Amino acid sequence: MSNEKQVDSGRRGLLVATCAAGGVAGLATAGAFVSTFQPSERAKAAGAPVEVDIAGLAPGEMKTVEWRGKPVWILKRSPEMVESLKKTDGQVADPKSERNANDLTPEYARNEYRSRKPEILVAVGICSHLGCSPTTKLTPGAQPSLPDDWQGGFLCPCHGSTFDLAGRVFKNKPAPDNLQVPPHMYLSDTKLIIGKDEKGEA
Repeated sequence: MSNEKQVDSGRRGLLVATCAAGGVAGLATAGAFVSTFQPSERAKAAGAPVEVDIAGLAPGEMKTVEWRGKPVWILKRSPEMVESLKKTDGQVADPKSERNANDLTPEYARNEYRSRKPEILVAVGICSHLGCSPTTKLTPGAQPSLPDDWQGGFLCPCHGSTFDLAGRVFKNKPAPDNLQVPPHMYLSDTKLIIGKDEKGEA
């Protein structure tokens, strides 16, 4: 093979390699560009609103969703559960949700039920003491680590803080505040959005 043919062959190889590399780079760039249209994990963690369908939630049932990396409880209270809140009014530390109200309880939830609808509780499942996640103790009656007249609610296993079925902390417990009620609103009777209300995103 002559030197001229060797040079042409070398140029052709270089051209093919360059085009291939350019194509890969182009695809990578296009992929990165398309991915910018998707909400990133960072954006989700930063607090993108979360839509929740509660159509299948029966009275006494609870579902958990994630918002800002935190568990958010959605409890559909039975009529008996709603009625029990009157019994715990005198036992909880902040029955009217007046403590740190702007941070913990939106104005529309500053009521006996701490909710927009009496039967639906929406609360962040993180104890206000040291950030543990309480366990559900929805069944009323005497149980280990709970009083004999327990009406149902939540127990933080770390240091024994207890909360009623509205997320209100009982008196003389380590937790200083009620559970947080996140901004939320109903999109329909069976769908709500967490992290956003009439004032906009949280």
